[in-house]
Amino acid sequence: MAALIKSALIHGLAVAAAASVVLGLPELSPGTDPVVGWLGGGLVLLAGAVVDLHRRLARRERDTLRRLDRLQKSVDALAERLDRRTAPDEAGGDSAAAHEAVLQEVKLLHALVARLGESRPSDSADPPRPSPAAFQAAFRAPRPPDPRSPAVGAASPMDAAAVLDAVRDALAADRIDVHLQPIVSLPQGKHRFFEVFSRVRAADGSLILPDRYLEIAERAGLMATIDNLLLVRCIQLIRETERRQHAIGFFCNMSAATLGDAEFMRQFLDLLAGNQTLASKLVFELSQQELRAGGPVTMGILAQLARIGFRFSMDRVSDLDIDVDALLRHEVRYLKLDCALLLDPALAPRVEALRRRLDGTGIDLIAEKIETEAQFDAILRSGIDFGQGYRFGEPRPARRPA
Repeated sequence: MAALIKSALIHGLAVAAAASVVLGLPELSPGTDPVVGWLGGGLVLLAGAVVDLHRRLARRERDTLRRLDRLQKSVDALAERLDRRTAPDEAGGDSAAAHEAVLQEVKLLHALVARLGESRPSDSADPPRPSPAAFQAAFRAPRPPDPRSPAVGAASPMDAAAVLDAVRDALAADRIDVHLQPIVSLPQGKHRFFEVFSRVRAADGSLILPDRYLEIAERAGLMATIDNLLLVRCIQLIRETERRQHAIGFFCNMSAATLGDAEFMRQFLDLLAGNQTLASKLVFELSQQELRAGGPVTMGILAQLARIGFRFSMDRVSDLDIDVDALLRHEVRYLKLDCALLLDPALAPRVEALRRRLDGTGIDLIAEKIETEAQFDAILRSGIDFGQGYRFGEPRPARRPA
């Protein structure tokens, strides 16, 4: 009722003002054309209508915001009641949100395995077709196996066709295992992170080493599925450590094959967006080449991950002319450098110049592939933040989450 009275009052005032202009203008300025008076009155009337419309729109916006606020409070109260009803007991248990996250992970795993049914082993007379998302194998090849850790199953070499069949079979049977290698703080040597690696386990339990299957799987277009499975397994590992109340983070490789998999990335981003607590415990790792060659799609995905709160690490560095500002723009907060590169006397001036550029930026250096005590001592003297390598532990199988 009050709103109607205000509206009527504004219209009445506008009409009165318009009438005053129409009748009063000729009196104030004799000889003025009456049409001018009517035009002036019309403008005053129009101004009054605009003022009334603005007032009504503002009132409607306030009413809408109040209704939305009440609706949000109702939704929050409903969610709280649902959480109380779905919590198993006071001792603990997953909340409804955690159950939903697990369901999303299971759906992702099912979707990845289902893809395998769309592809069949190629005829032995024809080579496997290259994957559209393939990139240079040199930047995917892992370090050679340490002589102190002999390869399981290495005694019986397999040809390329047998390796491809074994990889397909391992994917279908869910025998892509996760291995973890520690990343330690220096000089304390405390485990701060684990890097996550994938290992293919054959039907007889033996492991097919990455340097044997990577190129073959890449040519057959299977690396995206392997890498994607690794990402989902990494999320499951984080949940397991949260359940056990272990404060540790994980580095997980995000390859060009994964970034080029639009269907998977859409589902994966949805999963991460709904579980932003993962951001503080998961660092996505990309090679220097991939970051430099990243096109609009790749950089757009990284930007979405950064907005959620995730950070990145750059590894496989071969060029020390690094644009530190570009790293900061893309939320790269860790830089991995090979121990041999860090300790090469010929590169010492360039390494030191890079370290000066990194000072105060919040980007931490990680010396990787530290194998010997001599290398360890030299890295300690250099003041590097973190270390990784067989000196601190080789990749070992992770416990499978329930």
